Amino acid sequence: MFEYPENPGVFDFDELADQLLEQGAEVSPARVHGCLSGLLAAGDLDTGERALDALAQGLELVAQGQLAETIMHLYAATASSLADEADEACIFYPLLPDDEQPIEARTQALADWSGGFITGVALAAAAPGADVRPWSSEGREILEDIAAMSQAVVDPEDYVEEPEDNYTELVEYLRIAVLNLYLERRPDEPVEHGITRH
Repeated sequence: MFEYPENPGVFDFDELADQLLEQGAEVSPARVHGCLSGLLAAGDLDTGERALDALAQGLELVAQGQLAETIMHLYAATASSLADEADEACIFYPLLPDDEQPIEARTQALADWSGGFITGVALAAAAPGADVRPWSSEGREILEDIAAMSQAVVDPEDYVEEPEDNYTELVEYLRIAVLNLYLERRPDEPVEHGITRH
């Protein structure tokens, strides 16, 4: 969750889930935000309306009314947080359930987010006027990692403490990985954030 700079307030995972449910959408908030983030990281999306079109195409989500407005605000907040990571009031994070939720639910949401991200990157590559430059070797490795994270599950054989530690590490890796992909498509932006591969 993060601050939306022009309309202060925190995006709530459960609130967005309720809005999606009310509209009969069978897609999670995590997958929606992952798709938006993938589009942005890959250099697509000029407007919130384009974001809605992309979600309709990639996730079969036709957002209307309050849900459409919320998604457009979420898009704007995500774009701002990626563009100005130095602003501590608007730091990019994947939209995931609160830590109070069971680790199994949070891990599933992380997998959904990652799958949505890969969908967003693919949509951006297929869009008219898309950036056709190949990703760097590091960029390709990051995309492979995120694709693998879309299959994440909690191993019941793990000790109780380990799933929490692993989850926290994956979320932080994902956050930095997305920023690196975003900056790779924008070489005039400030220096890359470092990534530690696991």
